[in-house]
Formats: sequence, structure tokens, C-alpha cells
Amino acid sequence: MDGRLQVFTGTGNPALAEAIMRFLGVPLGRAIVGRFKNGETRVKLDENVRGSDVFIIQSMQAPVNEHLMEMLIMIDAVRRSSASRITAVIPYYGYARQEKKSSGREPISAKLVANLLVTAGTDRILTVDLHAPAIEGFFDIPVDHLRAAPLLTDFFRLQEMRNVVVVSPDAGGVGRAEDFRIRIGADLAIIAKKRAEADRPEVIEMVGDVAGKTVVIVDDMISTGSTLVEATTTLRARGAEAIYACAIHPLFADGAGRKMREAGIARAVVTDTVPLRESERDSAIEVLSVAPLLAEAIMRIHKGLSISALFS
Repeated sequence: MDGRLQVFTGTGNPALAEAIMRFLGVPLGRAIVGRFKNGETRVKLDENVRGSDVFIIQSMQAPVNEHLMEMLIMIDAVRRSSASRITAVIPYYGYARQEKKSSGREPISAKLVANLLVTAGTDRILTVDLHAPAIEGFFDIPVDHLRAAPLLTDFFRLQEMRNVVVVSPDAGGVGRAEDFRIRIGADLAIIAKKRAEADRPEVIEMVGDVAGKTVVIVDDMISTGSTLVEATTTLRARGAEAIYACAIHPLFADGAGRKMREAGIARAVVTDTVPLRESERDSAIEVLSVAPLLAEAIMRIHKGLSISALFS
């Protein structure tokens, strides 16, 4: 077992994979990842991976099922090719919002995805900002759960804003918003909401003073944008002067970018864990790269070094 570092990518986020490889200074592994004419996923490795330390990079945004299946088949191909270790690098973990049963007769899909990854042959997971940290406990293999908050807070510190209030758009994100607030030296406000239906939030109440202040709404992902729009409406009614949005994963489904612009959000700051579609690109959307963070984590895992410093 020679333990060579080899990195492959699916079609989920090839631009991020290329950026990671530039930081690592090694070429991306050659592999065919495509479709048979009947729609089934086709994978063929064009390199020998016997005895190698293999990392497979794949985000699980839409089409989620295709990207998940690609990842599973690539893991199986690498395992059957006698790699010494397989690490699944998942910048965005699909089905993470289904990590518990909200009512009867519902699945826990995040746990199912964890079972599939382990059964396929994964030895280790490297991911960024899980929707629910409890998902780490769904695995009986090592999970390195990185946080992108330092990238985002560094950006806002450089803006030298005054009278800033960090807002959590729901009670579940208070811990995230509190950490963000401490890092940039701001006040905190909390919005309480409920969901009558999936992807349809409704604001109940808000705690905190935002009148005449600059507001930064902090969330882990932007999906349909409905949460941000509802929060922005409430914040404007409370007298907020300027409103910014900040999230790790820009899923941007159902015209989320357009909704945010129409709601009056001055700028949205996100990362490249998920690739932005051309139709969603806008000068008001700032994209920060997690490539240096993931590259450092990959190299430290490969060399058997501590990556605790990357968690903060």
C-alpha cells in the first residue's frame, strides 16, 4: 500500500474540485462520469488506485438523486479497485433538512444517505456546515465537519460596517448567528417562525432592536429564498436601514435570487459549496470559495495531521 493521494470528482461541482486541486498542486484524477443512453450512471476510472488514499468530491444539490447516485457508484468503483482508504468530500450534504421526523409517517432521509455512503464503502466523511450537526452521529466512521463561518465573517469585517445587528431567521439558527455576532462584534436579533408547509415559512415574532441599523441575516442555506423574504419584510417594518444576507450553501431554487432582489436585500454573500447557475449570477451576489479550506483539510487528513484548527 503506497498511500498515494488521488482525488476524483463527480459532476456535482467540478469547478470547486479544480480549485481545490490548484491549492493541492496535484492533478485531478482521470475518470469517466456520465450517463448510459438509458439514463443510468456510468463511471470508469482511468487511473490505477490500488493502495491509494482516495478522495471523491461531490456536492449533492439538484438534481440531488443523480448526484447522490454518482457518488455512491464512484465509491463502489474505487473500493472494487483496491484503494486503501476512501474519503467522501461532500461540500453540501443532500437531504440534510430531513434529519428528524417532524410528524408521523415521515422518513429520516439524512440517516438513509449516511447508511448508503457507508454501505458503498466510504471510510471517512469530509463535509461543510451540515444543516443539523446531529447528522454527524448518523455515521459510525470518522466525520470531519468544517465550518465556513470564518470566511464569511472575514468578509464582513473588511466592509467596516457600523451599527450592525446579526439576525437569526429562525430559532434553530441562534447558535450560528451568535457565533457570527461574536466574530464581527455586532448585536443579535432573533426571528421566530413556523412552517405551515415545507418551504413556506411564516414569521411569528422578533426579539431585538434593528431600527436604523445595518442587518446581516445569517443562515446555513438559501433554498427558495422564502425565509429571507419573510425576514426582510419584518426587518423593514421594524426600521432596518440596510439588509444583507449571508449563507453557506446557495441552492437558489425557484427563483430565489430574483425574490431577494425584489425584497430589497442589498447583497447576498455565499460560498461555492454549490455552483451558482448562470441565471442566478448577479453583481449583488458575492461568492467566497471554500477551496482553500477543503484543500487544507484533504492534505491534513492524507498526512495524518490534526485538522482541529480548521473547525474554528
